[in-house]
Amino acid sequence: QVQVEESGGGSVQTGGSLRLSCVASQTIISPYCVGWFRQIPGMEREGVAVVSIITGAKSYADSVKGRFTASQDNAKNTVYLQMNSLKPEDSGMYYCAAGDGGCNIKSPRQFPYWGQGTQVTVSS
Repeated sequence: QVQVEESGGGSVQTGGSLRLSCVASQTIISPYCVGWFRQIPGMEREGVAVVSIITGAKSYADSVKGRFTASQDNAKNTVYLQMNSLKPEDSGMYYCAAGDGGCNIKSPRQFPYWGQGTQVTVSS
C-alpha cells in the first residue's frame, strides 16, 4: 500500500507563490498517477493537476492553467505542485493522491491513496 504525505502549504497574499510537495512511501511505478486536489468546506473535492508517473503527461484544471506547474522527481518519489500568481479562490485544503486506476483529473474516486492535506490560504 502506498502512503503519501503533502507539505508546503501556508498563507500568502494575492500574487504570491507556494510549492507543495507530495512524497510517496515507496517507488511509484507504472501505471501510477499522482493527483493534486483541493477542497473548501461544503464543496466537492476539485482536481487541480494530475501527473502520469511513467509518461510524465500532465493535466490541469482550467482555473490554474498557466499558473500552476506539476513536476516529479522519481529518485525522491516526490511530486511537486508549483503555484504562482495565487488568488484568494485558490485557498483550500490541498490533497495529494495516488493510484493506478487511471489519470483523470475529474475522477478523484479513482485514487485509493490520499494524504492528510495541507492548507493553502491566499489573502487579498
